[in-house]
Amino acid sequence: MVTEVVNEDENNQTAETQSKKAAKKQAKDAAKAAKKAEHKAANLTAQQSEDVGEDYSVNLYGITKMIQSSYKNSERKFVPVSKLFTLKDDELIWVRGRVHTSRSKGKQCFVILRQHSSTVQCVIAVNEKISKQMVKFSGSLARESIIDICAQKADVGAKIESCTEQTFELHVHEIYLVSAAKAQLPLQIEDAARPEKSSDDSEALKIRVNQDTRLDNRVLDLRTPANQAIFRLEAGVCKLFRDILSNKGFTEIHTPKIISAASEGGANVFTVSYFKESAYLAQSPQLYKQMAIAADFDKVFTVGAVFRAEDSNTHRHLTEFVGLDLEMAFKYHYHEVLETIGNTFTEIFKGLRDNYAKEIEAVGQQFSVEPFKFLEPPLKLEFAQAVEMLREAGVTMDDEEDLSTPSEKLLGRLVKAKYDTDFYMLDKFPLAVRPFYTMPDPNNPKYSNSYDMFMRGEEILSGAQRIHDPDYLTERAKHHNIDISKIAAYIEAFRFGCPPHAGGGIGLERVVMLYLGLDNIRKTSMFPRDPKRLTP
Repeated sequence: MVTEVVNEDENNQTAETQSKKAAKKQAKDAAKAAKKAEHKAANLTAQQSEDVGEDYSVNLYGITKMIQSSYKNSERKFVPVSKLFTLKDDELIWVRGRVHTSRSKGKQCFVILRQHSSTVQCVIAVNEKISKQMVKFSGSLARESIIDICAQKADVGAKIESCTEQTFELHVHEIYLVSAAKAQLPLQIEDAARPEKSSDDSEALKIRVNQDTRLDNRVLDLRTPANQAIFRLEAGVCKLFRDILSNKGFTEIHTPKIISAASEGGANVFTVSYFKESAYLAQSPQLYKQMAIAADFDKVFTVGAVFRAEDSNTHRHLTEFVGLDLEMAFKYHYHEVLETIGNTFTEIFKGLRDNYAKEIEAVGQQFSVEPFKFLEPPLKLEFAQAVEMLREAGVTMDDEEDLSTPSEKLLGRLVKAKYDTDFYMLDKFPLAVRPFYTMPDPNNPKYSNSYDMFMRGEEILSGAQRIHDPDYLTERAKHHNIDISKIAAYIEAFRFGCPPHAGGGIGLERVVMLYLGLDNIRKTSMFPRDPKRLTP
């Protein structure tokens, strides 16, 4: 019993000691929590004090009322970002652009303003004119939103590597939101613009945007510097095509896209309802170019949509593309036309090289672009020579067999290795693989007065001398099982006398793709159409 009493006393003393320690720890924790709460309350009070402080910049920033053309603001002098370097530092100017990125740092906000392919750093810093609220507003702007800023240019000591304008920045005086973008974007412009070249830096970002995501959100995708450059260069090809041919005496014409019969006698046409009848979307402006020649226009060209109902899901086929077509009367030999087309291509390539170097460089920042090589005058080979080159390389093919896609690409590599050119012309194709209106070779009925032209081993033009005799044209149409009644107006046009003529059709998107060395034609079609894509 004595022992039990002693043990009980010891246990009570131990419990009392533990209780004191727990109470002491609890008091310490409570003091610590109280101190933390005090600091938090102080910070909150300070923050609230700042937020409710006087906003002396209230008239220098904000959301612009929806622009409905109710006023002109003609006193505002807007300057393109690419022209800012020409201004004096103290000059006050306006710039409109997109918020590429923004980040807040203390009492400053840095906004990268993007306009097309040009970017400039803008600084909004708290001072006697710019309030903390204005800086906070600037930092809250969502990427891709459109803003107007009033600013002054200021030189910087170190280059701003993240911008195209690297030697100066803009000090913002006013900033207004013109059009807000969604806070959550389906793709980031930085990701879509990231170089596709393999990086030696193992730590480099590997984020890539796949093709379907790009095309589903094409409006965003088109904002990347490379895409801006691709389509400016594509516009350049159209302009050069028009200018060069106009200077050669050609007349631009516009041909129907709704026609009564398949342009080239094939089955790959889109059928449309035409009142109580059926009609087709034109595969080619071929027949109408020829009719224009019969109407004494002598030299014509057209730029317009071409439709092909081919279920081809390849890197180079579209169901709708832009055709650059030309037709020309000649005196005695279709090579007069062949040489004109070849020289036109040479002039286009020179024009792109000399006038679009900036765009080519911009594309090269994202994609691997090897300089396009061409000869002047362009290289011309005959089909039989091409077959011989392919056979020597191990390809088995008949004399009258058309070139397959692999054979085209191999031939391109063989030509490049032998002649050091990415562009060449191939003449005298087998008659059996050409359309009904192609003139046969008078010296060898197995061949024809027809030609293709190639860039980097892929066909970009198909053309020929056309049959201008109505009876012979009828004979050839019947040979191809074409309903003569459907092309009666076309054949009739040659019964009034028609000069010998030839021409060709060029795929604009394919030319741009191959000139830049891109891997997919969808990169050079603004809103591509293929068997699996009808939107956007």
